[in-house]
Amino acid sequence: MSTLTEQSVRRFRFERDTFGFPHELAWKYHYDTVTGAMTVSKADPPSTYCNHCFVMVRATRQFFCHARFEPELPTVDASSYRNLVRAIVARSPRRACAEPERLVIPGYDGLRSFSLAYEPLLKAECGAAWESYFLRSHWRMVFPVSGWHQAGIAQKVKRSLRQRGVSLVHLFRFPRITINHGIAVYGFTESDHTIEFEAYDPNIPAQPVKLVFDQHRRVFTFAPNCYWGGGVLSVIEIYCGWPY
Repeated sequence: MSTLTEQSVRRFRFERDTFGFPHELAWKYHYDTVTGAMTVSKADPPSTYCNHCFVMVRATRQFFCHARFEPELPTVDASSYRNLVRAIVARSPRRACAEPERLVIPGYDGLRSFSLAYEPLLKAECGAAWESYFLRSHWRMVFPVSGWHQAGIAQKVKRSLRQRGVSLVHLFRFPRITINHGIAVYGFTESDHTIEFEAYDPNIPAQPVKLVFDQHRRVFTFAPNCYWGGGVLSVIEIYCGWPY
């Protein structure tokens, strides 16, 4: 199998269906490529939009599942856009609505262009920072995560992509929490050895990232970046039904 094939499920496109602005980091990270050490310092000046990663990936799917962008229609005023955003993020992130029930956002071709034009509005309306901390799925991270569990998650994410077009996942290490983050997976490439999941990371909005599952070791790995030193981590799918 190569990549997610065209199906009746709407296809997620990174350049259209993701936020154009970044999720900010409360801390600044420096990864030493020689020693592998990660040093951390407080962001200066302080970040104004941090601790919203789960809010952003949830909203990504809410727009994907419940909005229809119509660039040919004339733009409307900020108050009308605000009401549309509030209505979209009030809908379930776990299931898509029927096509006729999608809310029309006029004047833009997707979430990326809309979010660049209305960044403050979307930051204000998509959800508060506390919503990233109080997710019903967070209970799972305190229990041991086995290789068999991770193999099951890899297959579950693949099924979700076929059924929904995008899967939201929680990346974490526990009990030493060196990463606690949410990303949106929207495609995969599979070989005998690995499954490479392509994803949108709200911390890195400029380009897609890859989450890799090693089918022999039964572990997920995530490459080093601006906030993570790289290596093995645990993964669960979220916003996928009870109890997640």
